[in-house]
Amino acid sequence: MKKVINFLSLAAIMTVGMITTTQANSLDDLLKQVKADRVSEAKLDKKREAEFLSARSDKQALLNKAKNELSTQEARNKRLMKAYAANEITLGQKEVELDNATGTLGEMFGVSRAAAANAYGQISTSIVSAEFPNRGAALSRIANSKEIPSLSDLEELWFALQTEMTESGKVSRFSVEVTKLDGTKSTETIIRIGAFNLISETGFLTYNDEVGQVQPLPKQPASFIAETAADFFTITSGYAPVYVDPSRGAILALETRKKTVQEFFHEGKEVGYAITVLFIVGLLIAAERLIVLGGMTSRIKTQEKNLDKPNENNPLGRLLKVFYDNQNVDAETLELKLDEAILRETPKVDRGVNLIKMFAAIAPLMGLLGTVIGMIMTFQTITLFGTGDPKIMAGDISLALVTTALGLICALPLILIHSVVAGKSKSVLQKLDEQSAGLIAAIAEKGSK
Repeated sequence: MKKVINFLSLAAIMTVGMITTTQANSLDDLLKQVKADRVSEAKLDKKREAEFLSARSDKQALLNKAKNELSTQEARNKRLMKAYAANEITLGQKEVELDNATGTLGEMFGVSRAAAANAYGQISTSIVSAEFPNRGAALSRIANSKEIPSLSDLEELWFALQTEMTESGKVSRFSVEVTKLDGTKSTETIIRIGAFNLISETGFLTYNDEVGQVQPLPKQPASFIAETAADFFTITSGYAPVYVDPSRGAILALETRKKTVQEFFHEGKEVGYAITVLFIVGLLIAAERLIVLGGMTSRIKTQEKNLDKPNENNPLGRLLKVFYDNQNVDAETLELKLDEAILRETPKVDRGVNLIKMFAAIAPLMGLLGTVIGMIMTFQTITLFGTGDPKIMAGDISLALVTTALGLICALPLILIHSVVAGKSKSVLQKLDEQSAGLIAAIAEKGSK
């Protein structure tokens, strides 16, 4: 390294000498300048060598310090390993001593923890806790304890179980804070039927054990079930029937998830709405026909009692008027006149009857159309999402089934109503035919005489 430095110094001196040759006035001046530069370079080389030797000694000191620290940590690790092994042996001995000291109390410890855990799961979700809150704290402490339960803890477990058994056989009326579905709270008087149901004046309630709140059901069950709850709430003595959920709310929750008739109807969507409009129009036509034909039949019966004075407010009266206006013609001409009068009355009598029949035939076809649309949508859903989740296809299948049901529900009453209306119209026309035949026979009889 020193040779390299000397070589570089010599090169630098030669370079400086070449540069300053032109500046020196004489050879003596050049020689002096070269000697001066050599002295300064020698001093600089000694300074650099000293710095290098100093740094090397510092690095050696750091290396020695790191080696000492490593030796210290290795010795400490050996001490800790020996202490850990000794503590493991001591811990095993203490566990044996603890087992020997507890003896048969260990069985009681396990039984009490298991009983407290089972009781906590039952009591925390029981609707009895709506009337007697905060019963699960002591049970949770016993169930999670790592010590043998004290006498007071065992008494708490006993009281909790006894309270649950006693209150399960009572019908109790008490006041509690009820959280509405919109988040508002109000203090209400409710009735608890054992450990089965909570009832208010508006219907059934539920107990949310997660937040410790009494809440109304998202949707009340069928009206005949909810009405018994309201009736039971109003009585003050005696007996009253009421539906009780033996599963402690599970059956009632399933009952509230059932769809109502209105919800089923709306699942038919546009096709279902069209079938409903068709049904309503058919009923309106049938009602109008029944009213008109009923009044017509009544006026015809009145006219039959007074055939000599025809009244034009009924088909028979208008037929009689034609007869009396053409009494002087022969029987054949009169027959043609009466047939013409009956033909004029027939459209008024039969109006709308065939339309009802047509609606009764169209309704099932529209239901079939909804079924086809629902199945197409179902297959499209299967193509997009597969068959992993049946709930995805439930809406389209409901459309297919509901429209079919609506079509049949529409067609059956319309067929029956058409039969009634057609029967009434035929009876009116038959009455006109009978009277017409009788009048012609009377004229023919007179002509033969």
